Amino acid sequence: MQASDVQELAEKVAAETSPEAQETAARLTALMRHLFLYDRGNQLRVLEDSGLSMTQCKALLELGGLGGSAEAWQVSDLAEVFGVSVPSMSRAVDGLVKKRLATRVEDPADRRARQVKITAKGKDFVETLATIRQTGLQSFAATLTAAQRRKLDAAVDSLMDREDIAKTFEHLKGAGSV
Repeated sequence: MQASDVQELAEKVAAETSPEAQETAARLTALMRHLFLYDRGNQLRVLEDSGLSMTQCKALLELGGLGGSAEAWQVSDLAEVFGVSVPSMSRAVDGLVKKRLATRVEDPADRRARQVKITAKGKDFVETLATIRQTGLQSFAATLTAAQRRKLDAAVDSLMDREDIAKTFEHLKGAGSV
């Protein structure tokens, strides 16, 4: 995405968003930016050391799904989700297959077609990234006062009625990460 595309998207979303939601987004951005840099780039270092491209990382995380929900994907569907061309995504998947992080499997609905599925090695890599992120967040949480932690817990807890967030939290609890 080009800088002009980003600016255009930002202007469009801002025009459709209330000032209150924009303020909330600004606060979340400040927090997320701080958290992203809090661990001094450990997560980015693992990504760099892997030799994976950003497209490969995004595809692998998507293939990893959430817990046991990893499913096979068509390359064209992955390309559409991430806004890249099918040939570009196909090259990215080829690299994942070469590194044994993903495999191509027969499409059960169309035996002529192939799908992409994450391997055990790929799942291990995704879990490594999640563990690094969790470790950084634990370090940050340890710097909060008890009152700050209670307020943050209350704010986050109020979002647990969202199915997408609750599902992720339950997965993390089940995996022993929480």
